[in-house]
Amino acid sequence: MAAIEVKVPDIGDFKDVPVIEILVKPGDAVKKEDSLVTLESDKATMEVPAPAAGVVKEVRLKVGDKVSEGSVVLLLEADAAGAKAAPAAATPAPAPSPAPVAA
Repeated sequence: MAAIEVKVPDIGDFKDVPVIEILVKPGDAVKKEDSLVTLESDKATMEVPAPAAGVVKEVRLKVGDKVSEGSVVLLLEADAAGAKAAPAAATPAPAPSPAPVAA
């Protein structure tokens, strides 16, 4: 099995985007494209997906941390079959619904 550093993908011109939710913990098994963490910019929320199937080895951030493109999210011990085709970072999935806006 190969260890993959999962990083924040291209999130546009945003810098220092807060982590609002961590969806996995060390030891969790994930499938490719499973959501790992949720980030919230001033325009939208976005989830960082797993680039490959595997087991979460180490989470490198916590809720409230500020991240930018290229920040390491976690270490993933990838399944041998999935590790060959897995990129270092994946494109973020679009948020299923817009963030609530205070009136």
